[in-house]
Amino acid sequence: MTENQIINNKDSRHELRDLVASQLKLMLDANNLQGAKSLLIPVQPVDIAEAIGDLPEAMQLIAFRLLNKTEAIDVYEHLDYTTQQSLIEEFKRQDVLDIVDKMSPDDRARLFDELPASVVKRILAQLSPEERQATNLLLGYEENTAGRIMTPEYTSSKANITLEETLNRLRSHATISELIYYIYVTDESRHLTGVVSLKDLVTHEPQQTLGEIMKSDVIYIKTDMDQEEVAKVVQRYDFLAVPVVDRELRLVGIVTVDDVIDIIEKEATEDIYALGAVQSDGDNYFETNLFTVARRRVTWLLVLLFTNTITGSIIGGQEELLTRITVLAAFIPLLIGSGGNIGTQSSTVVIRGLSTDELKDLGVGKVIFREAIAGALLGLGLGLITILWAYLLPQSQRNLTVAVTVGISLMAISILASIAGSGLPFLFKLLKLDPALMSGPFISTAVDVLGVLIYFSIAGYVLGF
Repeated sequence: MTENQIINNKDSRHELRDLVASQLKLMLDANNLQGAKSLLIPVQPVDIAEAIGDLPEAMQLIAFRLLNKTEAIDVYEHLDYTTQQSLIEEFKRQDVLDIVDKMSPDDRARLFDELPASVVKRILAQLSPEERQATNLLLGYEENTAGRIMTPEYTSSKANITLEETLNRLRSHATISELIYYIYVTDESRHLTGVVSLKDLVTHEPQQTLGEIMKSDVIYIKTDMDQEEVAKVVQRYDFLAVPVVDRELRLVGIVTVDDVIDIIEKEATEDIYALGAVQSDGDNYFETNLFTVARRRVTWLLVLLFTNTITGSIIGGQEELLTRITVLAAFIPLLIGSGGNIGTQSSTVVIRGLSTDELKDLGVGKVIFREAIAGALLGLGLGLITILWAYLLPQSQRNLTVAVTVGISLMAISILASIAGSGLPFLFKLLKLDPALMSGPFISTAVDVLGVLIYFSIAGYVLGF
């Protein structure tokens, strides 16, 4: 499939969702419930969920009740948490149990994370014993760990079971297991000893046992592994699912690729917000209360405000130099703006490299040195252009000394910004802080303050002050 075809398919899906949502709203407005029900029959659950989410809140419950029970469970799992919570508050008690009890344990645990504690306690008490136990198991692990996102609905067997018996068992358990492409082999104490893929199962003789064909070198993760590391494991080995074991290496669940995709999207969103010094806390930014948005964004803005105060003080201390050569002030925004951009570029590539493990073989020193050289090359090119530009500006009065001062300062600031942009993410990671969240504001601080100091130091030296 070509890139254009992928884009076109994506556009078509958005058009379908918008069409379904608009048609559904029109039919519900006209109280045409049968027509609305017929409209949803050929639509995929994920598209129905998005269409329901686009409806006014008063219509969401009506649209949801048009679905049969099986489809309703699939659709509910795809709804955003705000809509899920809104529907739960409107459901009758039995409706809640019928849906929540049939959800996958990992999806149910994520839903419970978003619901008020009193609601969760009431629903848990009314779940079937098996589902309550499965959900309590997941809720017992820390958030954002493998244990919290795994599902206990997997297929396991003993090594002495034949392939024919395993296939028969798969047929009977296919509807209750989340994924049947892997059969995990365990001993009597549930310790993970091997894995057999569905492909291996159907391509070997039925009389062979799982122990004869299993792969004993199993890649697994532990319940306390961070979910971002889990995503890297699945991505590295191209798994559809990865087994999860406890401290005693007993199999307790699996993490499936659909959950990993959600994790990657969530972590990427958090990193992008963090690069802009915006705390997301995992919420949908555009659905968050504006006062909450302002509170989350104000911290780093205050840091930058304080930084600008320091920068202003440094500039104020150069009153004599600026009084005699006022044109110097015209180039301050250019220098600190260019330095900030170069530093942000360096920090962005380093933070991304840390996230994808691309830098693990290079080492800190080599990365910083490489970015410093890149900064020097950028500074050299930009500096030469700036010298010519500054010389030709009318306000510089063709003062070559001032133009050279600006060009040299830009070269020095470019190197400084590259070193700061590449070095600070490593420093913050060493201090157990989020490099993406911390680097941006601190790079601005370093470049603004040190850039102005460098500029006036060079100007004072070159111009004889």
